Amino acid sequence: MKKYSGGQIALHWLVLLLIVIAYAAMEFRDIFPKDSVGRYWMAITHYTCGVSVFILMLVRMVFRFIFPEPPVVPALPQWQKLSATVVHFILYALFIFLPLLGVVSLYYGQKEWSFLFINMPVAAEKNSVLQHSLKEVHELLANTGYFIIGLHAAAALLHHYILRDNTLLRMMPGKRPD
Repeated sequence: MKKYSGGQIALHWLVLLLIVIAYAAMEFRDIFPKDSVGRYWMAITHYTCGVSVFILMLVRMVFRFIFPEPPVVPALPQWQKLSATVVHFILYALFIFLPLLGVVSLYYGQKEWSFLFINMPVAAEKNSVLQHSLKEVHELLANTGYFIIGLHAAAALLHHYILRDNTLLRMMPGKRPD
């Protein structure tokens, strides 16, 4: 059985972990009062994970061009290949543009924050209208992400348990070729 490279597998699961943490930080931030230290750290965690996802997705794109995709066995019908390509394109675009929108929103909102203890720049003048619009699009895409991630995971499980091909096994760590 052919698999993705070890680097691709590690990046895939690391990006998933960072996405889960980023989403969780925003979902659970409301357990802390506004202007509290806990809420601040939830925000910093969200921002740091988001920027990390952005960076790792760019690396994943490079890997995708360098390493050929291992074949699915048995081969998929053309419509499944096309739908997989479309969903992967949407996932890559989503997790590149989502962090960009978030960072630019913070920039125009003059929100001071740091990425791995490096202070990020803020705009010389606050643009609340642009900041609000960017934040709304960011939140809309983030909510859409729940559906796209779910679709991706459901398809992987469908291929593994119902169609019984190697789609999921190609991306699983620790599984060795037969």
